[in-house]
Amino acid sequence: MKSRFLSVLLAGAMAVSLSACGAAPAAPAAGTGSETTEATDEGASEEASEEASEEASDSSAPAAGGAGEVRLLNGKPEIDQQLQDLAKLYNEETGNTLIVETIGGDTNASDELKKMYQADNMPDIFVIEANQADTWDGMLADLAGEAWTDKTGFELINASMGTIGFPYTVEATALGYNADVLKAAGVDPASLTSPSAYADAFKTLDEKKGELGITAVLGWCAEPANLGWSSGTHVFAQYLDAGLKADDTTYIDLLNDGGKVDEKRMKDFAEFIGMMNQYSDPELLVDGTYDQQVAGFKDGKYAFITQGNWCVTSPDDVSFECGFAPYAFEDGIDTIIAGPPSYWVAYSEGNVDGAKEFFNWCSGDSAQNILVNQAGLVSPFDDCKYEAVNPFYKSMKSYIDAGKYSGWHTMLKKDGLQNVTCQVFADYAQGKLDADGFASTMAQVIQSYYAN
Repeated sequence: MKSRFLSVLLAGAMAVSLSACGAAPAAPAAGTGSETTEATDEGASEEASEEASEEASDSSAPAAGGAGEVRLLNGKPEIDQQLQDLAKLYNEETGNTLIVETIGGDTNASDELKKMYQADNMPDIFVIEANQADTWDGMLADLAGEAWTDKTGFELINASMGTIGFPYTVEATALGYNADVLKAAGVDPASLTSPSAYADAFKTLDEKKGELGITAVLGWCAEPANLGWSSGTHVFAQYLDAGLKADDTTYIDLLNDGGKVDEKRMKDFAEFIGMMNQYSDPELLVDGTYDQQVAGFKDGKYAFITQGNWCVTSPDDVSFECGFAPYAFEDGIDTIIAGPPSYWVAYSEGNVDGAKEFFNWCSGDSAQNILVNQAGLVSPFDDCKYEAVNPFYKSMKSYIDAGKYSGWHTMLKKDGLQNVTCQVFADYAQGKLDADGFASTMAQVIQSYYAN
């Protein structure tokens, strides 16, 4: 099994992005790193940590530290300190030890996991996206029946492996908006459930740019080299799921059946993207960066932004109310995409009992307090009493509570597809394609990618 798995890793099939839509401003880099730092409880000595590492790298050694010690590989460096605090509290409350190894810098997370696997030094807990589950077939523990699974509907369930993913956060993506600007323009965000409603709203906002003090209606960037993850995954996700119930897999199933698309839906989507191109800041649309896009929205330059709740994480980031509106490219679309973009999983040959114990504790009050109030994450657990400080949280929660959210099924597309679809968005933004050309080209590149 090891040789088969290593061949998959070496072929690049396991491009673990570890949630490219992280909470830090440098979202595209959230899943990469060059240095691994360990956070243990204060009582753990450096010598003990070294001995645990040596034991983990010895294939004949038991799971690191026995039942009470668990190693977690964290791919979100922006919450490293908060996870260190979590590890300390876990030790204080349970007597168990959580070793947090955080990847930061320039090394790809999949490369780090590959090295760990080759050295028989795998962490007990690490992060995967839903479409990477099959890569780990037979190597992830089934978590079904654990207490935390009764408190959430966001666990990752795999047909062959069972309940394999612990949801450590929920993220949402839609058209983020500046509620103050929309109110000043007389635009009701609740009315934005059709292409015609958006056409009227965008026209009104554009005509009042000077009065409203905005540079453009929309902060949308289709630059493929650095923002391809945004257009090719998150914006493309709207074609796959906007308007559908969370468990409706109609269009991702069609996509994964040899790269098929629904022609009418894709054409409607294309026309909506064309309207976005028309009303976006031209200085941003083709050559902009993520930092410029987010800074422009935070500074009040744009009424809308094509990102998710990760782009504005603190009340101190903005001086206005934030909200979400659906990508209503067809009449009646009234959902945002919400759910876990990635999950913590337990390595089946590691300390499974320890991982299960940690997951159950992590779903509880004291851990959720740190993850929500310090790390700024949105809890996936029904009994969590803490409300995220994220400025998008109120709007995001209103959609979830009303059941008006679609799934993150874009994470189930063929790995790497975003690298070709993002170029189609870029060509459209540059005027190389019209709406018909976007729809037909998108269909062609998707079919070709799946064929190869």
